[in-house]
Amino acid sequence: VQLQASGGGLVQAGGSLRLSCTASGRTFRSYVVGWFCQAPGKEREFVAAIRQSGATYYADSKKGRFTISRDNAKNTVYLQMDMLKPEDTAVYYCAADQSVIVTTVTSSQAYDNWGQGTLVTVSS
Repeated sequence: VQLQASGGGLVQAGGSLRLSCTASGRTFRSYVVGWFCQAPGKEREFVAAIRQSGATYYADSKKGRFTISRDNAKNTVYLQMDMLKPEDTAVYYCAADQSVIVTTVTSSQAYDNWGQGTLVTVSS
């Protein structure tokens, strides 16, 4: 599956953005999809994930502010980001894999398919 991430941009602290991850192929509904972010000089870290069933997972730092959802008819997973903070500034990547188990859903190594990343900049 090929992934295309979009929706990044510049926003003031407290603002909102919605990222989209659109996939090619007809079997997207069978994939677990995750969002990860990487700030300059830092390692890539988990943001959120959604399973085939719709079950969702969030990093503690994003819980209550970010919402992940999927529209299988459009082959798209969304990441709604509200109450953005300057520390949310990073390149955001979406990733997908059919075989991610619950205990590894937050690990970037569990995903074989990655999009190109979209930059989110939050100004103070």
